[in-house]
Amino acid sequence: MAEIVIRNLRKDFGDFNAVEASSFTVQDGEFFMLLGPSGCGKTTTLRMIAGLEMPTSGQILIDGEDVTGKPASERDIAFVFQMFALYPHMNVRRNISYPLISQGMPREAVRKKVAEVAAILGIADILDRPVGGLSGGDRQRVALGRAIVRDPKAFMMDEPLGALDAEFREHMAEELRALHDRMNATTVYVTHDQLEAMQMGDKIVVMNHGVIEQFGTPQDIYDKPATQFVAEFIGSPPMSFLPFSGTVAAGAGSVELEGVELPVPQLREGARGDLVFGVRPEHVRLSDSARYRARVLATEYLGTTQIVTLESPNGVLKARIASDQPVTVEQTVGLEFNARTISLFERKTGRALVSELNEGVLKNG
Repeated sequence: MAEIVIRNLRKDFGDFNAVEASSFTVQDGEFFMLLGPSGCGKTTTLRMIAGLEMPTSGQILIDGEDVTGKPASERDIAFVFQMFALYPHMNVRRNISYPLISQGMPREAVRKKVAEVAAILGIADILDRPVGGLSGGDRQRVALGRAIVRDPKAFMMDEPLGALDAEFREHMAEELRALHDRMNATTVYVTHDQLEAMQMGDKIVVMNHGVIEQFGTPQDIYDKPATQFVAEFIGSPPMSFLPFSGTVAAGAGSVELEGVELPVPQLREGARGDLVFGVRPEHVRLSDSARYRARVLATEYLGTTQIVTLESPNGVLKARIASDQPVTVEQTVGLEFNARTISLFERKTGRALVSELNEGVLKNG
């Protein structure tokens, strides 16, 4: 397996800029997620790494070798597509063995390699079946088998679970991550599903309009979002945002909303003007004694927890609380926030203000 280094990668389609000056490193053996909404540039980035698209500018290194101008056939990359891309006229065994046969590998070596891969994927009992009659999950396993049978330097996966139903998709995500761990493979995986990225990834790049918004571990991206876009895109329900105007000084540990001082992480930089107070639903606590008040608009029962929608003087927010905590619609409640869980953003740029909580993450990102 191999390290992948991306330096200032850019892709233009005529006047349209699909990817803008992207730089990141995929460590050897890492499960690396490219995450973002449709049209953000994540698949274009993946295709450039694989050699299916040539970059407008920038550099791609795989295992220390500059492959920027090389075609896909010279990069030793295995690509797994969303729609499986299997040969319908071949059975499972022939689909998996085809890359090895194309390379001229001896028949007995091919047979052993296919048997080994089939055992890993749990499809040994369907090797002689036609692919047309297989379930979506089995077809995906066959597509994975055809990719891993070659022992490539790295795997590129473009939403490989996107065509599966929700329940089986979660099961396959667990299997795919377990397979990755057994093989110690370098994997770059594209998805628009933030839950999938958080569940499977070692590192995540969050993209928006061709630009990398943040790069880091799932925990850092969730706890310390670099931008308001990341904070809103990651999490279910996403972070709540309360806009306000004012001045906060470097070193401050609180901000004023509607005459109430609310705690925030100690700020490393000051700001003034239009700002946004961001808090995740699980970090909102209902308290009768709290001075910052809100009105209950709705409640949503989720079993062990409930989601409460609240209208505050600065806007609507959500709280995730225990399902047995009594709360009724139209009730006025007090809200408390832990300073360590709060993010502050500039409203115009969406950039997070640097604080003691996120300083290292924002600097490294």
